[in-house]
Amino acid sequence: MRYRSQEQKRPKRVINKNRKEEAERRSAKSSNVSNGFYYSFLTIILLLCLIQITVSAVLNISKIISYKAKIVQITKTRDSAKALNEQLQDNIKNFSNVAGLEAIARNNLKMSSEDEVLVIINTTKEEEKEVKNNKLIGFRKHD
Repeated sequence: MRYRSQEQKRPKRVINKNRKEEAERRSAKSSNVSNGFYYSFLTIILLLCLIQITVSAVLNISKIISYKAKIVQITKTRDSAKALNEQLQDNIKNFSNVAGLEAIARNNLKMSSEDEVLVIINTTKEEEKEVKNNKLIGFRKHD
């Protein structure tokens, strides 16, 4: 009983309609301000993400271009190495027989067989350069 008697003694609160409308306007303004802040924040975050994606795409494209250039260079190197290996294998086959060894001895080591006479004509380096220059002159264009 005690509780009911206290409730009955309290005066009823009268709410002014103007105050109620002002309170609603204030809450609407504060919600609009907070919504604007959130939208601005999300817009900035999205712009940063777009910038990051663009930078990453540009860097990836440049890496792809450099890797393709490296692949081309490595392919050329591999092909030249294969050609050199084939040439060396042919040389091994050619020089494994007696005729090949004899050719090496005659040309590189300046050797001869028992019934042959070896004649070596030494030329100076200047004469060799003149001969080379004369050969090159034949290939030059004259105006």
